Amino acid sequence: MSKVNTLASGMESILTERRSVRAYMEKPIAQPLLEKIFTLAQKSPSNCNTQPWVVHVASGETLNAMREALPAQAKSGKTHLDFPYNIKYPGVYQDRQYDAANQLYASLGIKREEKSRRQEVFMQNYQFFGAPHAVFLFLPAHFDLREAVDVGMYAQTLMLTLAAHGLGSCPQTSLGFHADIVKEMLGVDDSLNLLFGISFGYPDNENPVNNARVGRANINDIVTFHQ
Repeated sequence: MSKVNTLASGMESILTERRSVRAYMEKPIAQPLLEKIFTLAQKSPSNCNTQPWVVHVASGETLNAMREALPAQAKSGKTHLDFPYNIKYPGVYQDRQYDAANQLYASLGIKREEKSRRQEVFMQNYQFFGAPHAVFLFLPAHFDLREAVDVGMYAQTLMLTLAAHGLGSCPQTSLGFHADIVKEMLGVDDSLNLLFGISFGYPDNENPVNNARVGRANINDIVTFHQ
């Protein structure tokens, strides 16, 4: 097999295997491997090579303190966002959202009318799904949408790198709803704005929640080829 075919095959496997993991083993990732992964993620592209992402990784006592503080604020109904969140999901976008949620709850045997159980599952966001690590992605306050897109590309590069090393991850918009707590615990000031966080670690493949697989739209509904 040629080098190109080998690379393509490996990339296809990584893209196929990567998913949002919502249950993790307690085993932490060794520091040398963490540093290797984040070094590779730094290869991500950005507009004019500005590399506008600012990255904070929380583990150990820091992450455990967040597991205590974040659920309390979430249950109170209070939020503190650095970026507004007033998005509506009309039509097909709402359909995709519902399909993903239904797949998730079905993997746990939770019915649509069991709202309290669904809420318990949602609150696992603030326990980082038991992950031993979480990364928080910030953008300098003077940047805007274009640079936020760069951070999104960095996040995808990071998650694919984690998958390539047999690790799981879950990007979480919900963590951006409590930027005040996150920034205080990480010692981050208002010169940075929190976009979102990603829980990551070794997947717990025995947990049924990780059996959920959400579909993707057919490329004919997404991609237009012009010739």
